[in-house]
Amino acid sequence: MISANGGNGVNGTVRPRSPGRDTVRPPGRMLRVGGVPLHVVREGSGPVCVLSAGLGMGWFDWEPVVPLLTPHRTVVRFDRPGLGFSAPPLEPPTACGEADRIAGVLDALGLHAPATVVGHSLAGFHAEAFARLHPQRTAAIVLVDGSVEEDARPAPARELRTTAAHARGVVLAAAGLPRALGPSLRRLTVRASSVSRQDPAPADLVRRTYGTGRVVRALLMENARYRDVAAELDALRESHAMPPVPVSVLAASPGTGSWLERRWLERQRGLAERLDGRFEAVAPAGHLLMYDRPQAVAAAILATTGPAGR
Repeated sequence: MISANGGNGVNGTVRPRSPGRDTVRPPGRMLRVGGVPLHVVREGSGPVCVLSAGLGMGWFDWEPVVPLLTPHRTVVRFDRPGLGFSAPPLEPPTACGEADRIAGVLDALGLHAPATVVGHSLAGFHAEAFARLHPQRTAAIVLVDGSVEEDARPAPARELRTTAAHARGVVLAAAGLPRALGPSLRRLTVRASSVSRQDPAPADLVRRTYGTGRVVRALLMENARYRDVAAELDALRESHAMPPVPVSVLAASPGTGSWLERRWLERQRGLAERLDGRFEAVAPAGHLLMYDRPQAVAAAILATTGPAGR
């Protein structure tokens, strides 16, 4: 999982490159996990919780929640390969690979006690896979408007889709479109997914991450393999039981009363029932619950983390 001598430091630590005019020195550390230098931020003290953001998102998307947790918990955030400040992936994402990556991040930080794993959107698949594959390392699971795919089936032509996603990323980067359009598309997506209609992330940070071909390629790859990851998790549900730990499912409720909203809440409630977990509809909130209702997200984490939660 960890390359102890693959980086420039000890225990898998990789020194960040010196910042130039177009580089932001990230907070935290670069740790080599599974052969890939990952950007990892550790803050606070106490029982451990890991925060993993949704498709194409980064460590800074948890920023509104972290100050509510660090007085009570050790908070770990990381960028999946290609996202945020992490190096590009060596291979396409899988449910098992992302579960092992979470374990590898904890190992690299020397954190071996059971942890609460918090997954937003797509990362909900990763959090559940972690619990099923690493039950002894799981204190609790919190799914924040997590992805739901009932009876998932892998999409056809997986290798062709993977190759096509990579090729699109290369072409877009060569044309300079990430720098030109990436930050604006990020802003539009966040505003459409939040009831506040604002992106609180600093403009310079957004530009220097979403303006890169590396992040665009990683985002396209996660999207291309989404159905495959969902189907892989479905298979894990048949072969690996959930450990007897607290599970919380938070569902975003914008408060429109639309059929789509009611259907989404029903699906989230069904996921909670399937995992024998607690269901909570959080309103008013869009898909980006960590932006719209950080207090609700933090409260759910604090209620389940650590020996008391278990």
